[in-house]
Amino acid sequence: MPRLILIIIFFFISLLGVCKAPAYYLWLLAIVVTEYPLIFAGISTILTAWGFWAGRYQMAGTVIGVISILLYLSPIIRAQLLSEDLREGMSASFTGNGTPPVFPGRKVFSFGKLFTGVPAVGYQTRTYAKYADVELTLDYYAPPKSSPRGRTSEASRFGSSLSGRPGGVCVIVIHGGSWSSGDSKQLPELNYYLAGRGYNVAAINYRMAPKYQTPAPVEDVKQALDYLTKHAEELHIDTSKFVLLGRSAGAQIALLAAYTLHDKRIKGVVDFYGPADMVWGYSVPSNPLIMDSRKVMENYIGCTYQQGQAKYVACSPLEFADTAAVPTLIIHGDNDVLVSPEHSRRLNLKLQQHNIRHYWLKLPWATHGFDYNLNGPGGQLSTFAVETFLNTITQ
Repeated sequence: MPRLILIIIFFFISLLGVCKAPAYYLWLLAIVVTEYPLIFAGISTILTAWGFWAGRYQMAGTVIGVISILLYLSPIIRAQLLSEDLREGMSASFTGNGTPPVFPGRKVFSFGKLFTGVPAVGYQTRTYAKYADVELTLDYYAPPKSSPRGRTSEASRFGSSLSGRPGGVCVIVIHGGSWSSGDSKQLPELNYYLAGRGYNVAAINYRMAPKYQTPAPVEDVKQALDYLTKHAEELHIDTSKFVLLGRSAGAQIALLAAYTLHDKRIKGVVDFYGPADMVWGYSVPSNPLIMDSRKVMENYIGCTYQQGQAKYVACSPLEFADTAAVPTLIIHGDNDVLVSPEHSRRLNLKLQQHNIRHYWLKLPWATHGFDYNLNGPGGQLSTFAVETFLNTITQ
């Protein structure tokens, strides 16, 4: 009987790999279930194998256990299947509308990488903006000289900055946290990886709600661009090749900055599960057991939609995705319970209408924050897409 109870519990947990989480703590569990699936599949295998010695409910427990194992392994299976289409999809998106994609010299998805980590890379913390009541810092990750884009060969292989100084591409990373929490140290593994692949990375802090409201964070992105440009020589940055990358609330900031600053230094933007349509998002709030999304938006924008419709329009990246928009990479999980994938569908459609170079990576099993594990099923595919996108738009 204890075996059957445990198997039933793990069966219900396995459903988080195919269904949306109904509550906050189950959402957190869903991230672990879908991006560390082998742990749960292993436990379920042990419980199922226990049935060979169990007497009562042997068959029922075994059947439920096998189903659980398959559900836990489904993100791996689907990642492998999706990996076969990712190269073709990105090739079709970029070859038909500009420069063909430049793929990394590795597999899209590798079962072996599920067991590995990402080596940490050191960084410098620098103050990039000073306001009357707050100073803002960024964490700067420099690529090692032995990286594929190492500094020893940057000048000859990747051009030079506008002022003639040798330098490389710089990715400005904008953290999530509902515009009111989080910091530049959030999810640093992608920063490690990109620096290891030869990219300069600057993960920034910005002014947060409710004390500061939109468009303050976009202004901070502009300050970061100016600071990094000013210090380009010592940081070995090509001042004509910046790419913005944001997660969740940070993706909204990255998209809005990329589409509204009209800054020629910005070559592209990466959107990890960001709210692109603030008007629609307010009209269809998240599950209240997950997050009070309307309250979060009101703190950031400073009013309800009824009190300031124009403000919601003004901070909706979708509204500015026109013919002048920069190339865009959209990454979203279909099981996202904090930011609906409908945001990405709408943004994708708008970019298609204006013939903007872009790609939308849809991960059927993934939820919000799936890239917590960079070498999980979703993490591997999204990292491959990000690296391909950076390689392609910064040639």
